[in-house]
Amino acid sequence: MSKQLEINNLSISFGQTNIINDISFSLDTGRIGCILGPSGCGKTTALRTIAGFQQPTKGHVLLSGKEISSPTNSLPPEKRNIGMVFQDFALFPNLTVAENIGFGLRKWSNSEQQQRVNELLHLIGLSHLADAYSHQLSGGQQQRVALARAMAPKPDILLLDEPFSSMDVELREQLAREVRTILKQENITAILVTHDQHEAFVMADEICVMNEGIIQQHDSGYNLYHKPVNQFVADFIGQGVIISGEVIDDKKIKTDLGIIEGGMPEQCMVGDMVDVLIRPDDVLHDDDSAEQAIIIDKAFRGAEFLYTLKTNSGVEVLCLAPSHHNHHIDECIGIKLDIDHLVIFKR
Repeated sequence: MSKQLEINNLSISFGQTNIINDISFSLDTGRIGCILGPSGCGKTTALRTIAGFQQPTKGHVLLSGKEISSPTNSLPPEKRNIGMVFQDFALFPNLTVAENIGFGLRKWSNSEQQQRVNELLHLIGLSHLADAYSHQLSGGQQQRVALARAMAPKPDILLLDEPFSSMDVELREQLAREVRTILKQENITAILVTHDQHEAFVMADEICVMNEGIIQQHDSGYNLYHKPVNQFVADFIGQGVIISGEVIDDKKIKTDLGIIEGGMPEQCMVGDMVDVLIRPDDVLHDDDSAEQAIIIDKAFRGAEFLYTLKTNSGVEVLCLAPSHHNHHIDECIGIKLDIDHLVIFKR
């Protein structure tokens, strides 16, 4: 599989302020990547650099093997064959759905334009709204039209800048699934920028977690959750708490929740103090367990409750339990640990 996008040792500074610090990653043709991180981490600046709106201080950006950005060379955005979908969709209110989709095809013949627009209308399921205007569409429909318009000229890569941020949570994930399906059907290479890990998990094949201008981990969503490489990724991805422990042999850690067993990182030696990540799905409700905890908070999640528990030793942990087990705050319940992926960080 060929590399569609290559980012090599990219750094960007505004004056004395470093926004991006020596990042590198690549994306194969037809893959969907994501740059995920908190506000201000540099992810949008990275996207703007790929698009051509920002020039690097150091490093190179290559698209289909050709350099498009460097400190001394920057191909104009309109010559990069890159599609973009923005937060606000930016549809033209005076054009119909079909006219919006065909806007970037003016150099194509009339018959080619019509065929491509019809293909995309069918792909996004809006053939019946070809003659409608943007104000007559729902937010989700507008989002699909914006996507189709960006895809119409068959770009080398599609950039999506927080495209679901104006939607409610349930619609975001639904649209992310829809967009992924559409991109895969067209075999379009794409990069999503978001702060929402659920969007990233639903849509992307691979994710770069970024913080303070540095890529902390480039991996699958599964590995980011179960095998974070540092505490930032562990804290940012999913939910969980960090508890302290002491390594007592090559497979055991002594903690306030008891002895935890699992594979130990090579750098952890007997006697070392470590931090252990405990996810909500690591803590099971078990009435027969001798380990007891008091419920100090609870959140209804439909099929589950997310309980915040305090143990006898004062440690707070999170626990997911089926919602037909409806326990009350201040109630004492039995718990046990069931950790399949032991995540440990040496102090």
